[in-house]
Amino acid sequence: MPRRAAALLLALLLAALASGCARTQGPGYYWQSFTGHADLMWRARPIEDWLADPATPEPLRQRLALARQMRAFAVQTLALPDNASYHRYADLGRRAAVYNVVAAPELSLTLQTWCFPVAGCVGYRGYYREADARAFADSLGPGLDVAVYPVPAYSTLGWMNWAGGDPLLNTFIQYPEGELARLVFHELAHQLVYARDDTAFNESFATAVERLGVQRWLAQSPNPAARLEYQAFDQRREAFRRLTRGVRERLQAVYADAALDDAAKRARKAAVMADFRREYEALKAYWGGFAGYDAWVARANNAALGAQGAYDRFVPAFEALFEREGRDFTRFYDAVRALARLPQAERHAALQTLAPSR
Repeated sequence: MPRRAAALLLALLLAALASGCARTQGPGYYWQSFTGHADLMWRARPIEDWLADPATPEPLRQRLALARQMRAFAVQTLALPDNASYHRYADLGRRAAVYNVVAAPELSLTLQTWCFPVAGCVGYRGYYREADARAFADSLGPGLDVAVYPVPAYSTLGWMNWAGGDPLLNTFIQYPEGELARLVFHELAHQLVYARDDTAFNESFATAVERLGVQRWLAQSPNPAARLEYQAFDQRREAFRRLTRGVRERLQAVYADAALDDAAKRARKAAVMADFRREYEALKAYWGGFAGYDAWVARANNAALGAQGAYDRFVPAFEALFEREGRDFTRFYDAVRALARLPQAERHAALQTLAPSR
């Protein structure tokens, strides 16, 4: 086997392990992870090749050039890793990189976790085929709220950089400018700091980096329309997060109420979810009919709400930490690394102390 092919084969095996090969589900999950990531890697070509190819559509050419600028900005301004990731592009011919399955008990927002050899224990399982994801979701049986959702990108945590790194994908390259920058900064942040077995810490940190980064990107962007577009979208996103945070708080109160039996908790849960959907319709009307969250609201359950909470839980704490470190990204990352080295209980307690009251 040629050296390059052998190296890539080993790298893909590592990626399969990193992206989630459950130790209790047999070889089938290993195989779909391996072949799915192998296909993604083989499709990726350097951005320069796409830009030089006369067959590359002009809209794609413009987006790749913009993404290349974002990648340089991430290093120069945000102190994010200067490595092989996001210097290549792949068209997967589908709408998502992977499809995640999340599950939570009927009367809890605590996500079920699965443990993987490299990534540790996380609150989701990823599949490259939607049909496989739904088949696994169906196999989980009664007593669980389950959700399946498309994921436009995922990080191999830097393990694949020596084999070409994580590529840009068709699943997100046409996002509005601010959203594209947000995603690139988020995924690069995962390569900078990662705490095993702590989804809330990892995702909240990456979300804080994306929010801090996109503010700076748009401030220097020569495209004023991009700033206005992002501002409108981000205002809707923040309003939706406030709405769903309130839903999670109400549900947690119901589930923790020792005075209620399970039947009463189910009835209260149904009432909270009905109120949530009515409140969402009112918010949607205020937005002038913007329907971007319709699909999420339609499938909302404990699993979907629990997964969303992992991305939001510690964001205010990380933003406060950034302010404490003088808005200096290098000092901020050093402080986050110090938190990542703590035992999880101490880490979370420190973040709770940092978080401003809402």
